[in-house]
Amino acid sequence: MAESTAVFAIFLIFTGAAVLATFALMARQAMIVAYIVVGFLLGPAGFGWVHDEGWLAEVSSIGIMFLLYLLGLNMLPSRLWQMLSEALGVTLISCLAFAVVGAVIAAIFGFGLTEALLIGGCTMFSSTIIGLKLLPTTTLHHKHTGQMMISVLLLQDLIAIIFLLVVQGYGEGSSPLSGIAREMVALPVVVGVALVAEKYVMEPLIARFDQIHEYVFLLVIAWCLAIAEGASALGLSHEIGAFIAGVALADCPVSAFISESLKPLRDFFLVLFFFSLGASFDTGYLLPTIMPAIALSVGLMLAKPFVFQWLFVHAGERRRQSFEVGVRLGQLSEFSLLIAFLAMQTGLFATRSAYVVQLAVMITFVVSSYLIVMRYPTPIAVRDSLRRD
Repeated sequence: MAESTAVFAIFLIFTGAAVLATFALMARQAMIVAYIVVGFLLGPAGFGWVHDEGWLAEVSSIGIMFLLYLLGLNMLPSRLWQMLSEALGVTLISCLAFAVVGAVIAAIFGFGLTEALLIGGCTMFSSTIIGLKLLPTTTLHHKHTGQMMISVLLLQDLIAIIFLLVVQGYGEGSSPLSGIAREMVALPVVVGVALVAEKYVMEPLIARFDQIHEYVFLLVIAWCLAIAEGASALGLSHEIGAFIAGVALADCPVSAFISESLKPLRDFFLVLFFFSLGASFDTGYLLPTIMPAIALSVGLMLAKPFVFQWLFVHAGERRRQSFEVGVRLGQLSEFSLLIAFLAMQTGLFATRSAYVVQLAVMITFVVSSYLIVMRYPTPIAVRDSLRRD
């Protein structure tokens, strides 16, 4: 995409998003819905004014990377391992339950065994973006709710990475175990390098120049991108690398300042992510995918609150808070999209199956965002009584 075209595309995206977001707020709707609708209207399926989907996908993925970086910045390593161990049983059992629900619904609509199992695999996960973007963190209640959610989401993301490796390995006709083994070797290497570099490079630099906020801002962005690129070079994803970069900096005295200063940058790229989600849907597949996608969406959004409530209550959490976590995790995930389209590229999925998952992701993003914004406190609530940062 040429520079002038990129500038024009960004102008269209953010102007259109601002206009529709205004109407969305006046109608008491979530702004995320406006971003997806703008993508559908301005993308190839609509007016076609923004048509370079590859550019959009690359830029929007940076939003996910910065989201995980900020997530890592709020995770002290000691607390992180405690949270993961507490949520392991809840996450594994819930993933299995949602996979069964998704596979059964897919089989009812005539999908073959392999495709039904893959669709079930895509439905195991909840959206890190939706979950964290709509979660307030200023009150003790929601700090604990956030800890419960983050524990589940982190483990889901790790499971999703392994699932992606398995799909890629089978699609290429090779053993998926070799890819997983490479990941298991690369992960501790990246963690070790990040921790050493943070202690002997980042901490001295930040301590010396911490009064120059512009320099600190530049340094921490470079740090995030450097660890993300290093992780990618070793076979991990940029997103996992960014998360490791954040965790390594979590003990830093200025981590709170870093987290706060990067939020506007994260939100910029997340607007592009939601826009690209709406822009990438091919309306030619709407009729053959609409019914199974609606069935998947309804089945999972009904099941998730009650499954998570039951599991968390048995783990010692309060019933009402556990149900709220289930509602907040009621959508499908951005990882569902990655798995579905990788399966299509490797020949394990028919195109229709991939678009069923994509449409279900879009439906659950919209409906789940609406339910959360209208019922629970969020930073972007349309009512003052529910608005919490």
